[in-house]
Amino acid sequence: MMLETVNLTAKLTDDEFDTRAPKAIKRLVRGVRRLLEADRALVVAFEGWDAAGKGGAIRRLVRPLDPRLYDVHPISAPTAEEKAHHYLWRFWTRLPDPGHIAIFDRTWYGRVLVERIEGFCTEADWRRAYEEIKGFERHLGDEGFVVVKIWLHIDQKTQLERFRAREKDPLRAWKFTPDDLRNREHWGSYLAAIEEMLARTHTEEARWTLVPAVCKPLARLSVIETVAAAIERAL
Repeated sequence: MMLETVNLTAKLTDDEFDTRAPKAIKRLVRGVRRLLEADRALVVAFEGWDAAGKGGAIRRLVRPLDPRLYDVHPISAPTAEEKAHHYLWRFWTRLPDPGHIAIFDRTWYGRVLVERIEGFCTEADWRRAYEEIKGFERHLGDEGFVVVKIWLHIDQKTQLERFRAREKDPLRAWKFTPDDLRNREHWGSYLAAIEEMLARTHTEEARWTLVPAVCKPLARLSVIETVAAAIERAL
C-alpha cells in the first residue's frame, strides 16, 4: 500500500521552512528559466483529500514565478459543453504552450476517484480510464511535456479539524459544504480507489509523488522541491 509509506507525523516549523525554502525556490526559478529556454512545457497535477491544502500549496509554488508563464486550472464538475466531449477533452484544451506551465487543481484522475465512487460514470468507464489516462500521459511525455503528479495526503482527524475550522471562519466558510462531511462516509471506498489509482498509474513517464500534508509548511516545501527536481531530471 503506497499511502502507508507516507509519514504523516513529519513536521517542519515555520522557521525551518524560512531557512530551507530559499534554496528550493532558487532551484525552481532556475529550472523554470531553463524550461523556457528549452521551449519545453510543464504540467503539474495536484490531487489529494478534501482540505489537504492543494490551494495553499499551489499559491506557494507560483509565488516566485512570472505570472505570464503559468495558468492555474481549478477543476470542478464539467460544463454541458465539456460533457459533450470525451472526459479528457477539457484537459487537452488546457495544456500549456511551449515554455509555459499548466497547474491543475484536481485532474483527469477524477474519473477513477470521485466519478467512480459517486457513480457519475459506469464501472466500464472508470475501468477503461486507467489505460486512457496512461496513454494521455505517455503522449505528453513523447511530446516533450514535463509531467509532475502530486498527491497530498492527510488523515481523517486532520481533515475533520480543517472542515470545522473552515465552517467557523467567515472568510473561509465558502470552502465548506455539507457534502464535505457526507463524503467522509466513503473514506474507505476512496482509500481503496486511491491505492488502485497509484498502483496502476505510477509510471516512468508520469510518476506520483506522495506528500505528507498534515504539516502545511512541510507540504509546501515538499511541493516546491518536487517540481524543481522534476524539471532538473527532465533537462
